[in-house]
Amino acid sequence: MRGLIFDVDGVLVDSPHERAWGETLKLLMETEWQDIRPTTDYAPDKYTNALYQAHVAGKPRLSGAQSLLACFHVPDPDGARARRLAERKQALIVSLIERGEFTAYNDALHFALLARSKGHRLAAASSSKNANAMLKRVSMSAFCQAEGLRYDFVGPDTMLIDLFDANLCGQTFTQGKPHPEIFLTAARELDLPPAECIVIEDAVAGVQAAKAGGMACIGVARFGDRPGLEAAGADWIVSRLDEIMWIL
Repeated sequence: MRGLIFDVDGVLVDSPHERAWGETLKLLMETEWQDIRPTTDYAPDKYTNALYQAHVAGKPRLSGAQSLLACFHVPDPDGARARRLAERKQALIVSLIERGEFTAYNDALHFALLARSKGHRLAAASSSKNANAMLKRVSMSAFCQAEGLRYDFVGPDTMLIDLFDANLCGQTFTQGKPHPEIFLTAARELDLPPAECIVIEDAVAGVQAAKAGGMACIGVARFGDRPGLEAAGADWIVSRLDEIMWIL
């Protein structure tokens, strides 16, 4: 193993994506779509972390919107509702990120720093077009100072985004996860064969993409979603990345 390919949402940062999807759908069902709500299976308490992880997490924005509507049998014959949901969700998440309403996972930062220090090549590969905005706001200098860590590659202005040798976040691909295109492209940009890369994912679609690309995969089950990651084929499943530091 020479390369590590990180998903962002749910792996490196506790992003507001799940919150943004839920709040946007709720708002639309209570306003613009209130006339069709009785014909659907939607109820606010049915939007759960398990549903988000299984059907929305890791997918490109429009695909995620389509999946979410399908979960609640919201009619969308021409795709207009999926586009509206995706647009409104994007506006909300941009606002949440700008307000700093997300946090980075300390265990993931420790893992990435140690991996970099040991000479592994790192890539960030998220389907989210909002991932870079979060990676640019996480100060590695501040983190290292708070944790009492010193790395020669972390300077006063080093941000999380600077740790990666390749960054595929937000790029447009012909196929979204669970297709392996994004991860195969990351491996090429790291100049490594897929067999020498490990993908780190928290979403079922992401694990499926890693395995379809011939890569090993660490499934990060932060919210009790171990069965789904296991069924998708993750090679190791952990609740926190500091449980698997030995792999480095």
